[in-house]
Amino acid sequence: MRPRSAGRGRLSRSAEFERVYRQGRSIANRHLVLYTFPNPAAQRPRLGLSVSRKVGGAVQRNRVKRLLREAFAQAEAELKPGQDVVVVARPGVGELAEREGLAGVDAALSELITKAGLRAVAADVGEAREP
Repeated sequence: MRPRSAGRGRLSRSAEFERVYRQGRSIANRHLVLYTFPNPAAQRPRLGLSVSRKVGGAVQRNRVKRLLREAFAQAEAELKPGQDVVVVARPGVGELAEREGLAGVDAALSELITKAGLRAVAADVGEAREP
């Protein structure tokens, strides 16, 4: 039987999260912290999310998780395979999601993905963000 997380490209077990936290690299900006750890067994990047109650109530946390999953799915085609990625939402990301929606969350995540060097394909990512 195949593990559930492999089909959806998600990290689900606490041991998987723990390995990424302890042995991986971290990059942060004002809204998010991105932890990465190479996993040669994974055929595509796997995502784990951590959104605490400091972000907001259940509705707001679930909205942030939904937006983060969608932003990651949009960037996934450009990412190197075989990476485990954990995204930790900081308290300010709830306001960002309210104010700018998917575009704001996507910009914050894309900035971290670029800083971490996870892109396999050179893409025009920063055209509208930084002068």
